[in-house]
Amino acid sequence: MPVISDPVQFNEEELYVDLRAALGLPLYLKCEGFNFAGSIKLKAATEMVDAAERDGLLRPGSVLVESSSGNLGVALSVIAASRGYRFLCVTDARCNQPTIRLMESLGSQVHVIEEPDARGGFLGARMAYVSALCASDDRYIWLNQYTNQGNWKAHYRTTAPAIARRFPHLDVLFVGAGTTGTLMGCARWFWQWRRRVRIVAVDSVGSVSFGGAPGRRMIPGLGTSVPPTLLDESYVDHLVRVEETDAILACRRLAARGFMFGGSTGTVISGAGQWLAEHGHQGLTSVAIAPDLGERYLDTVYREGWPADTREQEVAPTAMARLA
Repeated sequence: MPVISDPVQFNEEELYVDLRAALGLPLYLKCEGFNFAGSIKLKAATEMVDAAERDGLLRPGSVLVESSSGNLGVALSVIAASRGYRFLCVTDARCNQPTIRLMESLGSQVHVIEEPDARGGFLGARMAYVSALCASDDRYIWLNQYTNQGNWKAHYRTTAPAIARRFPHLDVLFVGAGTTGTLMGCARWFWQWRRRVRIVAVDSVGSVSFGGAPGRRMIPGLGTSVPPTLLDESYVDHLVRVEETDAILACRRLAARGFMFGGSTGTVISGAGQWLAEHGHQGLTSVAIAPDLGERYLDTVYREGWPADTREQEVAPTAMARLA
């Protein structure tokens, strides 16, 4: 094991779960939650902060500020604590309470937006708050994960080549779509170096990322209420939309086999199951990216009866259930 002095120096890059035993799915799950921030967002956060330091944007007295549904906020909290910065995370009422407490324990300030914007939802309201804050005080430095090129470059540089090294004959890659940083970084890398790999984006029903009407979403991380600036759909071969009830079912079925992952991972696995049921064939090599682990979701995804109108036993059979 390595000896480190900075939390960003450790990230387990080579761990995969073969889901054939747990779910009957011919799918390898790349686990991105084993670092000191607990999610894949540590990569993008490090890339963006490093770039801001190189460009001289961060000065003595600067305060980092970012809009986040949770995981990027934790990642920036870890970096801010290790490098001596102040950090303000602007989140909303859907953010898990354990995530908020974790950021505060790391010394960050958290501002929770309670009401969505009439047109842009919670994300629009968060971004408007950050924008107004930065306009009022130049000490605040907004990395802006929604437009920052470092968001996708982090995965072009690390995540995609790591997958290619482990699976040189990869056929399909499933990636959840939030800010689309992970999706775009991986898609651009495989388009340039391994064009035969099909990129399947997985989105939540109710998200407007790929068009369509906005809808109620309770699981933070995937999906947006504002079209993502980083998204270039020309790099995406297929799109799968997943109901949150199916994502919850996928998480709980994995937990029953000893694997606890976050809601975003449940969404991606459910979407992969749908796609493989329709397009899969024997000998296909497929990988999905799991953004985080499940401990922060104990009061939400893993709590029986959450949300109020969801019961696991009431979830209708889906492609996930048929493949089991």
